[in-house]
Amino acid sequence: MTHARRIGVTAVAVLAALAGSPGLAQAQQPPGTTTSAASDSGLPPGWRVSGEGATRELVWRSERTVPMGDARVEFHAGGRLLGVPKAAGDGRTFRLALDRAAPLKDLRVLAAGRRLDAPADGSGPSAGNSLAAARPPAAPPANPVDPGKPGAYRTVTGEYDLDPVKLPGFAQPVEMQAVVVAPKGATGKRPLALFLHGRHGTCYKPGGDDATGDWPCPAGLKPVPSYKGYLQDQKLLASQGYVTVSISANGINGQDWAAEDGGAQARSSLVRQHLARWAGWADRPGDAPAVVRGAPKADLSRVLLVGHSRGGEGVNRAAMDSLYPAPAAQDGYRGPVRWKIRGTVLIGPTIFGQNPVADVPSTTILPGCDGDVSDLQGEVYADGTRGISKGAALHSAVYVVGANHNFFNTEWTPGKSEAPSFDDFWDDPEGERDPVCSAGTRTRLTADQQHKAGATYIAASARLFVGGDDRVRPLLDGTGRRAPSADPARVLTHAVGARRTGGLLPDSGVKVTGGKLCAAIDPDPAKACLREDAGGTSPHFAWWVTEKEAGRGAVALKWSAPGTAAKVTPTKPLSLSGAKNLALRVFVPPNTTGTKLDVSVTDSAGRRARLGQVKVDGLPGTERTASYWAREVRVPLTAATRGGFDLKHVKSLELTPRSRSGQAWLMDAWGWAPGTPAVRAAALPRVDIGRLRVKEGDSGTRTYHIPVKVSGHGSGKVRFSVLDPESGRAVDKLVTVRPGSTPVDVPVVVKGDTRFGYDQQHDLVAKAVRGAVVGSYLGGVVAENDDPAPEVTLTPVTDKVTEGGTLTWRLSLSAPADVDIWQPARVLPVTEGAELSTKDVDPQWLMDYSGDAPDPERPLSQANLWVWTQIPAGSTTAQFVVPTVKDQVAEPVESVRLALTDDNAEPLPGHPAQTGTVTDAP
Repeated sequence: MTHARRIGVTAVAVLAALAGSPGLAQAQQPPGTTTSAASDSGLPPGWRVSGEGATRELVWRSERTVPMGDARVEFHAGGRLLGVPKAAGDGRTFRLALDRAAPLKDLRVLAAGRRLDAPADGSGPSAGNSLAAARPPAAPPANPVDPGKPGAYRTVTGEYDLDPVKLPGFAQPVEMQAVVVAPKGATGKRPLALFLHGRHGTCYKPGGDDATGDWPCPAGLKPVPSYKGYLQDQKLLASQGYVTVSISANGINGQDWAAEDGGAQARSSLVRQHLARWAGWADRPGDAPAVVRGAPKADLSRVLLVGHSRGGEGVNRAAMDSLYPAPAAQDGYRGPVRWKIRGTVLIGPTIFGQNPVADVPSTTILPGCDGDVSDLQGEVYADGTRGISKGAALHSAVYVVGANHNFFNTEWTPGKSEAPSFDDFWDDPEGERDPVCSAGTRTRLTADQQHKAGATYIAASARLFVGGDDRVRPLLDGTGRRAPSADPARVLTHAVGARRTGGLLPDSGVKVTGGKLCAAIDPDPAKACLREDAGGTSPHFAWWVTEKEAGRGAVALKWSAPGTAAKVTPTKPLSLSGAKNLALRVFVPPNTTGTKLDVSVTDSAGRRARLGQVKVDGLPGTERTASYWAREVRVPLTAATRGGFDLKHVKSLELTPRSRSGQAWLMDAWGWAPGTPAVRAAALPRVDIGRLRVKEGDSGTRTYHIPVKVSGHGSGKVRFSVLDPESGRAVDKLVTVRPGSTPVDVPVVVKGDTRFGYDQQHDLVAKAVRGAVVGSYLGGVVAENDDPAPEVTLTPVTDKVTEGGTLTWRLSLSAPADVDIWQPARVLPVTEGAELSTKDVDPQWLMDYSGDAPDPERPLSQANLWVWTQIPAGSTTAQFVVPTVKDQVAEPVESVRLALTDDNAEPLPGHPAQTGTVTDAP
């Protein structure tokens, strides 16, 4: 089977393209193929497959530069993750090794749920782009205590630069560089706040416009000083008495593209390497760098970690590893833990593993106009802790309307940075401005406004988690108070944990009438909470690994008239004893206002109490924002205390719409009381999945087992999902895990042979459900092909014909392969005599194979003929044909010259070109 590019026709499977060689067409793969080819619809524009045999790669080239950022660029096909490609130096080309069989249907490039290979189609509701979307929410009342105000101390700033460290899985050492800002004249030990930046460009040329992802930086380039981007935040905390340090992680950013966890474990190791140094300097001040010796002694029992983007996932992992040690083979720090992490602040964070640390308090800042981690997956740092441990730690989600991803770091902000920087929220390529997030709209913050708001809420978290000042809790826990220092930013919060009790969670055991229990992640629109055409996305439903996911959902309500109640009944009655209010997290469509819901509860004896009414407004949003985000609303439990209502046995919850029509989604409901309890981390088991790479061998079968390690203490529930290597579909199993046990046995049978094929990858993923933590969430067995690709030769079958005949060549393999082999061939200029022209061949063949018409007449070698031929799996031959046409023009003997090429259209050495000749018909 043979095909070449037909220009303008996208329903053709593109197999490879010749980049940078004008005049040569992209080679094509025909419809109807299997294994690593598209089956019907073909590869879309911009996609190709390059290389041969074991070096084959799936390549996507963007129409514009894709800046290096924190969201992971991923290739998806048919709703499953194919892999994480490597970015080329041009910032536009991405390559993924095709080392395993995978059908390439419905190819997509995604980054945090945002599609990069297709423009927005505007299919969302028209309200998403209306001017009404630009109305900011009303300002809540001011909190009596404002943590954004500078403290009494002046500050001192300096840097240290230590010997780099070697981290597992990284070829190049990683720098140990940091900037310190400390209070001047403070006495006694002072709490320590450590900042970790995210994934940004690593190197730049002064005066240039671009940053690269190299490490170490080549000659003539300087490291991007991302670690200096939080000086404003550091100075605010230092003025309030904190010692602060912001560390550099360019060495990880330049090497983490191949890490299965996106570099989370490496960043954790780097954080703990720095903390270990600070612990040592506290004991031996004379060994410390000058800036540390000049600062107050750091109190390592009171540590706050602040991470931006992938730095957020890194500090979350550092908190985990400090409580529940990682396996030594994957960890870059193996010394004692001589510190205590009191809380984390996560700014626009990634969470590829969806594995938050339940027993360390956290604040997650969600930028409403994030153009990098645009799905706001960091919401999982709150949602994902529910039911995992004791629930005493407060986990706050802070939604900042109009904030982008980059401007929390001044070194990522145009006009403030040393290196090139940019606004990550991009305007539509066609020039259409976003009414919520484009610069200059009523809801979009300036860089200074955004950074000031970020600094304020970092300080609020420090004051609550480290300082224990409960007066700032209403800024973080959904109470609905604002810090005037953050004005004019509109900042909204909700939370889980702290003194919340009796959680009603929409899981598989819940019974719902008058609404429906919907799934956060499910390809079936009838089951999914949000359809693809919803006009925006929800941070609560951020995609993970599997195409559908058990245990994550919401209660969906939809009504066309008021008065019909949705009743939610958990598997067993809940206790709200000791609670002051019932707190609900509810969201409604963006840009809607005035949704009213009556709230009632019923106890096990059938007594019903109407608690009150809540009003919920939607966030400003468009189809490009993740604005389906829950607002926390509360109703007093006063009514339930009358008439003998049993708050210890609440059987059901009812929500009755009082608006004329609308939609709403209930995320959860809790008994709420003020206060911040002390947090003590539970002794939990930790699960880590390993990756085993084996050779297939030449004969026989061998059985391998996916390595799963359980360490720590106690027992807990973990959901394991085995991914089918062909379809990507998951088979789930809920397992009780205990240290030293093998909680799940996934055998992988590898059959040896001597035929070329692709690697076979068998994956296992894990997520904590109750009483456990998961470190390395993804692993498996890769059976590596160890057989060389067969040699291809080109020989003539019919190389001399008269006009109207068909020239034919045979492509032959030296041995059959277990996968399709695609071999390109190119028509070259003849070396002597007359060349066959575009009017000497069948015009439809010419159009199908090159996209060119016969006119104007020209030599065939100038007609974009670079053609790929398929030799199906198990076969050893295929044919390449050139059908000629009979005309009435007297012509000399004409010829055409054909050569096998590499994927750059260069003739293969040692494979001489073949010539075919055509003579006039008698």
